[in-house]
Amino acid sequence: MADETFKVRTEERLKIKIGEAKNLLCRNHGSTPHRDVYCTLSLDQEEIFRTSTIEKTLSPFFGEEFQFEVPRKFRYLSIYLYDRDRPLKQDKVIGKVAIKRQDLASYNNKDHWFTIKAVDADSEVQGKANIDIRFEPVNNRNKLSCQKRLLVRVAECSDLTLKNGSCDPFALVCVLYSNGKRISKRTKVRKKTVCPQFDETFEFDGSVGQDKDKNSSYTVCPENEGEICELHVSFWHDGPSMGDDVFLGEVRVPLQGLQQQNAALRNAWYFLQPRSTKDRPMPSCATPPGTRLSVNSTLGSLRLNVQYTADHVFPSFVYEPLRKLLLQSIQCRSITSSAVQVLGDIVTNKTEIAQPLVRIFVYHDQIVPVIRALAEKEISSLTDPTTIFRGNTLVSKMMDESMRLIGLQYLHKTLRPTLDLVFNEKKPCEIDITRIKDTNLAKANLANLKEYVQKIFKAITQSAVHCPALMCQIFHNLRECATSYFPNNREVRYSVISGFIFLRFFAPAILGPRLFDLTTEQIDCQTNRTLTLISKTIQSLGNLVSCRSMQQVCKEEYMECVYKEFFTDQHLQAVRQFLEIISASSNIQTVTVDTPVILKEGAMIKRAQGRKRFGRKNFKQRYFKLTTHDLSYSKTKGREALCQIPLSNILAVEKLTERSFKMKNMFQIVQPERALYVQAANCVEEKEWIDLLTKICHTNSNRLEKYHPCAFINGQWLCCKSPNELAPGCSAVSCPESNLHMALDPERDLQRMHSLIISHMSGIERLLTSRECPSVYATGSRLTYNEEADGAHKTLKQILEVAYQLEQKHRTYQRMLTRETKYGSKSAPIGDDNYLLASRMNLDTALLRRHGPSDGSFSIS
Repeated sequence: MADETFKVRTEERLKIKIGEAKNLLCRNHGSTPHRDVYCTLSLDQEEIFRTSTIEKTLSPFFGEEFQFEVPRKFRYLSIYLYDRDRPLKQDKVIGKVAIKRQDLASYNNKDHWFTIKAVDADSEVQGKANIDIRFEPVNNRNKLSCQKRLLVRVAECSDLTLKNGSCDPFALVCVLYSNGKRISKRTKVRKKTVCPQFDETFEFDGSVGQDKDKNSSYTVCPENEGEICELHVSFWHDGPSMGDDVFLGEVRVPLQGLQQQNAALRNAWYFLQPRSTKDRPMPSCATPPGTRLSVNSTLGSLRLNVQYTADHVFPSFVYEPLRKLLLQSIQCRSITSSAVQVLGDIVTNKTEIAQPLVRIFVYHDQIVPVIRALAEKEISSLTDPTTIFRGNTLVSKMMDESMRLIGLQYLHKTLRPTLDLVFNEKKPCEIDITRIKDTNLAKANLANLKEYVQKIFKAITQSAVHCPALMCQIFHNLRECATSYFPNNREVRYSVISGFIFLRFFAPAILGPRLFDLTTEQIDCQTNRTLTLISKTIQSLGNLVSCRSMQQVCKEEYMECVYKEFFTDQHLQAVRQFLEIISASSNIQTVTVDTPVILKEGAMIKRAQGRKRFGRKNFKQRYFKLTTHDLSYSKTKGREALCQIPLSNILAVEKLTERSFKMKNMFQIVQPERALYVQAANCVEEKEWIDLLTKICHTNSNRLEKYHPCAFINGQWLCCKSPNELAPGCSAVSCPESNLHMALDPERDLQRMHSLIISHMSGIERLLTSRECPSVYATGSRLTYNEEADGAHKTLKQILEVAYQLEQKHRTYQRMLTRETKYGSKSAPIGDDNYLLASRMNLDTALLRRHGPSDGSFSIS
């Protein structure tokens, strides 16, 4: 079947909100029993993000949200809690919450309290190993005997855990016999790699006596004879001295009776497992591990909200019916009966559906008319102009997503200079007397706050000419629509725009700058409070156009002194002028944007490029900054740039194989004369840098078609072995220009829409049975059957038909994938919940369907 040849890609995304912890254990030393607590978010053992530190509490509230594209496969999402212990000058781990990747969907998009578990060094494992196990008869004097020998080949490992930034692994192979005897052998150490190639084979006797010596030749007595019952292969990081070896993980395989004949065990990949509490194999050079921490339910609990999506995306033409149905919404006689509005009424979480809808319509240049149609429908049903777009309706959520997608660079250009001052100066701005220890500081704090607010207010009101034209078109339509329905209200032309640009765009970005990529740094409590006060003030200044008195704006008494400063005719006029310009029928940007806008920045490690005649090509940490003009790096943040690379000089941005320098998370920035090799802090940072650099440089006319995936070392390219440093690349670049369009992925967004339809199938079928209009059904009221309900009913039938056709393709592909999945392969290793299944002789189809491919390459949406 042609459908089975589809190339399906998997795109994963995680959004996690770390809420609060409670009932943490107090310290057992020091002057205070409280803790200074922070959390780290990790994929397996690789730290991705870190929260701010909450001081002097046993019930810290974090309230921080992180979201990112998942760049690699992982087994566990882990959140570690640490206590920053200043007296002892070290941070101690309190405990962790670990969620298996396959269990994330069960907690999706809802708050859940997780028990904090003790952290045991023996359980901190990741990676997988390829082991070949064979039993062969012993050849005795040219005759085959009934005795057998065991051959164990340790081939290779993948993605081992880094220990203190390095990994020098070796394997310990241990065979356990039924009489209690155990024999251990070890491989050589492989230096500086998390993906070691061992390729060493070890031989073990099929049966041994309790006191049998390796060099003895006596016959084993039957009563002392023991047969092989289990194989342990453990992996260790070679420590700097005797007794410092660190456990990395193990594989335990039962080998009793018929299990010795199991063909499935002969050559397979295994997930590494935590060390067992009994019969722990240890190398002779290793010291016994420390006392294992017991699982203690009194460690406390942590509240998390996790949103995990795994989109299995088909080629573009497969989604053509769904795409056509959604885009036809603009031509519908009534937007109420369109596919966009019908689905918007059915899906409870409006943000969940607004995100893919906005991206689809922006990609097809139809975002302006669809928002206009939805806005007219909502405004026409209102009688009070002060309630326009105040609820979390579909059109208001689509406006939020549109502003964030279209106006992100505009937001950075407007807010970033002042926010950088706030982060660097760290001036206290608290004006609430109940929060200030020394009330004499209140006046100075007020002056600091006014200074920051004035800078941001001026930056916003003078930024109108830089507002993206697409946003201006949307604002113009909203203003025209509001004034046509409320012609006697003079303020509505301003309030309908200020409610979005101030309340839903600038204020949230000031309050949560990390969510809008305005900073990557940790924000301390004092700075966070400063941002809160600035955000409140800016939000209130946006409300000036619709409020007739300061009392309508000021809800907290302590904020009154700030509002008095800014509640003037001069500021009111500045707000109105700003709103007039950004909602004009056509915003012609007369000012050329020559000022570079910072897109991303952060510390990374780079290898010297060899630009100097003499000097070692060593690795050093530098602070990188990417703008709309160039990529530069300096010694530290704020210092003069040591090197600036114009974007036109970047020919390609690609990953660098680990074997080049035996370092993870490395990528290369290819220039005409040389390549710059850079190591990111983690896999998420690596993906974000590569994606952003590729997208901003993809229009270069001299962009490469091929590149070298390895480095040029010791006079040759490690990938193709060419001795010519200027030799053309040997591999095609991974992201061709044709796949890039405003950083959008319409196929993925259409797949998200399909997933939403499938998850709400029962509601759609119930509506079809009752023949009610979805918009009426959503409000809980009931109307007689009419033309509008008839149109919605026909749209529901079309949605179902398109969804069923697409779902059939998913199911067909899943069946094919299940048939082709080889259990025990590198993409589907033995381990975790199915750890001992390899000991079974036959793996039937039902078993494979139940467990599916371990790499998550496909599942029904």
